[in-house]
Amino acid sequence: MVVGHALFEEVLAFLSDPHEGSFADLAVKVFDYQFRQNEPYRRYCEKREKTPSRVAHWKEIPAVPTSAFKELDLLCGPPEKVFLTSGTTQGAEKRGRHGFPRLELYQASLLFTFKTFLLPDRAKLRMVILTPPPEIMPDSSLVHMLEVVRKELGASGSGYFVGEEGLQFERLITGLTNASETGEPLFLLGATFSFVHFFDRCLEQSLRFHLPPGSRVMDTGGSKGRSREISADELYRLCRELLGIPDTFVVNEYGMTEMGSQFYDNSLRNHVLGVHEPRYKVGPPWVRTVVLDPELLEEVPPGEIGLLRHYDLANAGSVMAIQTEDLGRRIGSGFEVVGRARGAEARGCSLALEELLTLR
Repeated sequence: MVVGHALFEEVLAFLSDPHEGSFADLAVKVFDYQFRQNEPYRRYCEKREKTPSRVAHWKEIPAVPTSAFKELDLLCGPPEKVFLTSGTTQGAEKRGRHGFPRLELYQASLLFTFKTFLLPDRAKLRMVILTPPPEIMPDSSLVHMLEVVRKELGASGSGYFVGEEGLQFERLITGLTNASETGEPLFLLGATFSFVHFFDRCLEQSLRFHLPPGSRVMDTGGSKGRSREISADELYRLCRELLGIPDTFVVNEYGMTEMGSQFYDNSLRNHVLGVHEPRYKVGPPWVRTVVLDPELLEEVPPGEIGLLRHYDLANAGSVMAIQTEDLGRRIGSGFEVVGRARGAEARGCSLALEELLTLR
């Protein structure tokens, strides 16, 4: 039987040096721990006849659909921190919740990956954050992530440009103008819809900035249902034309409240390393992603579109295997996200959720 404290220390050691250890071996240990400590998950696994004695490979570990986090507390112990999803279409009580008994795992994972894909040149930049600060959104995993990187990696003067009343447009214009004049590179970070809102205001007022070389953008999520929708290509164009930031320095983050790790475009890291390959999402060494047939939940060949399933060791205190309703395809050593599954397309996820709930 795996003891929680010892397991968390082993996972932390792997996050510090993933070359010293085996993802496959550690994944099986994490599953053993979660099977014993997470009661709803244990019942779910037993129903599927997937117990630690019967699971020999990490791909055999049962995955929980992200929608289950709206219905169940999937925890292995008292949480040090609980994050809530932003979706409220079913009411506040139906927001997904993900607790971390050991928040240090989450923070170690996010810092490593952030530095690898957004600061591969080891730049120390002033961060212009287009989200509210933690005191306004204390339950947001994104806001917590940005506060961690601001404190640990941001230059002096890094701060937030969204308050109770929304985007602080005039203050943001002043900051961008000053940086353009002084030659100080900036790092703009925030939700995609925040950039859309800002760019729309810039277009209305015919504003253009020429941020210094080394400036960069990290956007996350999408803009559907908030202002207007925007394609990745349009976002790149607007960053070039309105900020003076080239495509390779615009990096999209793919993450979710239900996971302790994040994925990023490979564009900036490849630019710094002189690597030429298509843009796709890459995660840290302690995450594995597979692409599955939406109905059968069986792995599809490389290049075919299916549902993304992630196995994340940073989720050691909850559930490691996460089944999303995001559609994607394998590319290189990572994947491309192509959209969200609709209704019948996610039948396998719906059946898994139904199975979980009937076991309560």
